[in-house]
Amino acid sequence: MFKYNTQTLKPNRAWTDDNGITHPRNWHIWSTAEKTAAGVTEVVEDTPPDSRLYNWSMDRDGKITSTAKAMADAGSGLNLVLGVKSVLKNEVKSQQESLLSQTDWAVVRKSEKSTAIPSNISTWRDAIRTKATAMESAIDGAADTAAVAALFLSWDVDGNKSGILYDWPILVE
Repeated sequence: MFKYNTQTLKPNRAWTDDNGITHPRNWHIWSTAEKTAAGVTEVVEDTPPDSRLYNWSMDRDGKITSTAKAMADAGSGLNLVLGVKSVLKNEVKSQQESLLSQTDWAVVRKSEKSTAIPSNISTWRDAIRTKATAMESAIDGAADTAAVAALFLSWDVDGNKSGILYDWPILVE
């Protein structure tokens, strides 16, 4: 993001300086020296936090203000506001349902025709349920926002995996 005084400049948009000079829409291709001479400064925006865990806003200078979302539910009835833990557990349940639905045909076929469910499907479905339970337990056990953030699946620069959330077993054919 670039600024001229308090004016935010956008690439491919002309702008007018305090002297009434209208600068061309390709001003962004200027060298750093040309931008500096014209009073244009680059503003480095803060990196937004994870919206699943924080409410945040960015000011005109790219600075972020954030507040951690509540971990627990608040209110009741029509005024119920789900906390981070309930939202994440609902997401786990939804993903579990979506994954299991891919092989529901085998369960229906067993029910209707007494055809055995293939062992790889049965094993995978059990693994999905076990993993969902482990994810929900980990969410429940997280003490604060940082602990919940550590649950999300991620990889470091060496390719090492950490976190439990959304690391679902793969169905082996």
